[in-house]
Amino acid sequence: MMRVLLTGAAGFVGRHLHQAMYDRGWMVSAIDLTATPAVIRRDALDHFRTSDVRFDLAVHCAAIVGGRASIDGSPLGVATNLALDAWYMRWLARSKTPRAVYFSSSAAYPVALQQPGPIRRLVETDIDYTQPGRPDATYGLAKLTGEQLCQYAEAAGTRMTVLRPFSGYGEDQDETYPFPAFIRRAKERQAPFEIWGDGSSTRDWIHIDDLVGAALAAVEQDVQGPVNLGTGKATSFDELAQLVTTAAGYRPELDHIATAPQGVHHRVCDPSRMLDFYTPTVTLDEGIKRALAN
Repeated sequence: MMRVLLTGAAGFVGRHLHQAMYDRGWMVSAIDLTATPAVIRRDALDHFRTSDVRFDLAVHCAAIVGGRASIDGSPLGVATNLALDAWYMRWLARSKTPRAVYFSSSAAYPVALQQPGPIRRLVETDIDYTQPGRPDATYGLAKLTGEQLCQYAEAAGTRMTVLRPFSGYGEDQDETYPFPAFIRRAKERQAPFEIWGDGSSTRDWIHIDDLVGAALAAVEQDVQGPVNLGTGKATSFDELAQLVTTAAGYRPELDHIATAPQGVHHRVCDPSRMLDFYTPTVTLDEGIKRALAN
């Protein structure tokens, strides 16, 4: 039986991973700052600093994120992830845990490659550790640093799987993220429909079922990465609003909030490496339908 440590187990990605691992019959020690009936209340940072317990696999989802407003508005708070990830790597080496997953982010990619103009689908080799470009805010900086620390954990004996999720979404995601915020506005039949920015920036939306499915397939097939988790399909925020409101049965005018945090202009991946071991199954239309019905 696989013995797994899962951090951030009460978060959006963590709780879906936890359920999928349970369904596989894995024995999961799930920790988070927020306790639930299935999750022990424990600070992952404290665990990494003090524990010597060895697991068969560690999956590290604990991080401070909180959506675009948090990334732009609380850079020092988000930078706490630097310490969290550094202690994760030290714990892996100290506990001699043989396999581990590091959830990086598409925010680690250079912002220079995500500007207005033609869409560039980001490929894993666009991050060069010897000469990395500027990542997206302190959140991207922490993830870029974490990826580089994974090399030292590998050298110390832990086989690392490095994942770069793009815009994960689902029906039970916190409303600080764009997709659930759009769903709420559509359920309320908001008119005009609020959109942060000019609506032309694009994202690569991957449903949480596929994000989790790809992550576990990478573990089971011993994919080391880094590997993008996405669909390669660019959807603008205007297009997302139109899809969501059409599915909800109305067509409002769009109200663009130019002063709101927007992030980079285009963030879309080349999913070729992921498609070697996993194919997404949930379309954006299906994901919207599920969320509206929730």
